[in-house]
Amino acid sequence: MDLAGKMTVVTGAGNGIGRALAERFHHEGAKVVIADRDGTAAHGVAAELNALRAGTALGIEVDLSTEAANKSLIDQAEGFFGPIDLFFANAGVGLGTDVTSPEELWDVSFDINVHAHRWAAKYLVPGWLARGEGYFCSTASAAGVLAQIGSAPYSVTKHAALAFAEWMSITYGARGIRVSCLCPQGVNTNMLKGADQSNDGPSGNVVRVAGAVLEPAEVADAVVRTIRDETFFILPHPEVAEFAKVKATEHERWLGGMRKLQKRVLGF
Repeated sequence: MDLAGKMTVVTGAGNGIGRALAERFHHEGAKVVIADRDGTAAHGVAAELNALRAGTALGIEVDLSTEAANKSLIDQAEGFFGPIDLFFANAGVGLGTDVTSPEELWDVSFDINVHAHRWAAKYLVPGWLARGEGYFCSTASAAGVLAQIGSAPYSVTKHAALAFAEWMSITYGARGIRVSCLCPQGVNTNMLKGADQSNDGPSGNVVRVAGAVLEPAEVADAVVRTIRDETFFILPHPEVAEFAKVKATEHERWLGGMRKLQKRVLGF
């Protein structure tokens, strides 16, 4: 897809990867809806983009943990700019630790990391099928391809996010709907910084030991390249593909390696 002139929506776009995606899409010539539960951040990004090219960005404050909120986002976006060409379900949370994590953390993790993707798709797919085209992108994580040491809710929901994206591609790929899934390792975002300061959620130390920590702009570059090629996996960290090969072909070895990494970083 050539992003020039396209109507795009990015969730979780007030900062981090989402902001970098919104800025890069806009640079490529797209109109961009910046959705975030932090309304001040969303409107601030939109104002900066509109200062570069007037009338091409819209900030929307929204908490995507309900179906109604996802429908409202799509309705507002299309009411302002017209039909959505590309929807990037990027908003995510990293919560919880092991199986004793409170139920409310599991619920929020599923609502934001998984259900928001399918709720968005529920209201996007009919229109895309009618037009014969549309692009659904989502952010899962290397944790969805491999696993996450430290947080069960994060690891499980990111696996589910990847599975949903794969299902979307299989089901609608021959009917004009393209699908890509972003699966990075460490990225210099508020989520990673928060993990450094908390025992809750994905471990920042694990991420740093596993590979390089990229800047959000570097991730956005990889996303745009993949969207141009219209291929599925977006892997800004190439080592993720190599780890996945070991997981697929030598699973016991991979599990053993993950246990060693856990002991090295977490001490057990």
